[in-house]
Amino acid sequence: MKLDDRLQADCHLLYEIEESTLLLMNNSLVSWFILVPHCDEIELTNLPFDQQTAILKEINLVSRFIQQSFLPDKMNIAALGNVVSQLHVHIIGRKHNDPYWPAPVWGHSQTQTYSDEEVNTIKKNFKSFYAAERSET
Repeated sequence: MKLDDRLQADCHLLYEIEESTLLLMNNSLVSWFILVPHCDEIELTNLPFDQQTAILKEINLVSRFIQQSFLPDKMNIAALGNVVSQLHVHIIGRKHNDPYWPAPVWGHSQTQTYSDEEVNTIKKNFKSFYAAERSET
C-alpha cells in the first residue's frame, strides 16, 4: 500500500506492525506518532469490526509506548483526515509545557526536526518495546 505523499514528506517510517505502518512526525517538540492502517478505506468506522479492534489494539500499544518513553501529561488520539484522506490515526503525547498546549498540535509554524540519531533511538526503543509486548501475550 502506498503511503500518502504528505505523510511521506512529514514523517519518518518507524515500524511495520501487523495492521498498520507506524510513523513519527518530524517535529520533536511533541511526541507525535501516526498509525496508517493497511487498507484502502478512508473511514475507520467503515472497516469490519474485527479490523477496527485490531487497529485499536495497535493504538493502545503505541499509546503505552509513548506513556512509558515520553511521560506525557495527556494523550491525544485523533483520526481526522481533512487534509490527508488516507486513513491514519494521530497518537500524540502532550505535556503542559509543550509550545502548543493546550491547542491542537497541527497548523503551527514552530517545529523542530529530529536528528537521525534521535529517530534511530526511537526506532530501536519501539522495536524493543514491541518485542517485549509480543512476548507477554
